Amino acid sequence: SEMANEIVADLQRLEPLREVQVVVAAGLKANADRGLLRILLTNLIGNAWKYTGQRSSPAIEVGCETSRERQAYFVRDNGVGFDMAYADKLFGVFQRLHSNEEFEGTGIGLATVKRIVSRHGGEVWAAARPGEGAVFYFTLGA
Repeated sequence: SEMANEIVADLQRLEPLREVQVVVAAGLKANADRGLLRILLTNLIGNAWKYTGQRSSPAIEVGCETSRERQAYFVRDNGVGFDMAYADKLFGVFQRLHSNEEFEGTGIGLATVKRIVSRHGGEVWAAARPGEGAVFYFTLGA
């Protein structure tokens, strides 16, 4: 929770005029490499921040729930979302579902997230609908 709030504060400092409703669940803890976890959360929260940029009332939520019979952390937003038919491309290097003209990016953020999650023995997956936002889940192994 503390790390997620720090990342959100950094984004707010970069765009002080942007109003985004952000809810970070209290008391979230993880057993993971701190530096890698920061990179993972920076990518996921940063994407949620970026892809809610065209919303009049952008909202981001960071939390944890039981999914696939394990504790799964998540970052949810009400941004542009994507068509799940292309979900298999999400975590590949340089695979983008939106053009660079629409949203800046290099196409390595989610691939990096996948590598970090895999290194911790976990899984990462997403759910979304075009125009309705996205949620990215991840586990960190035992």
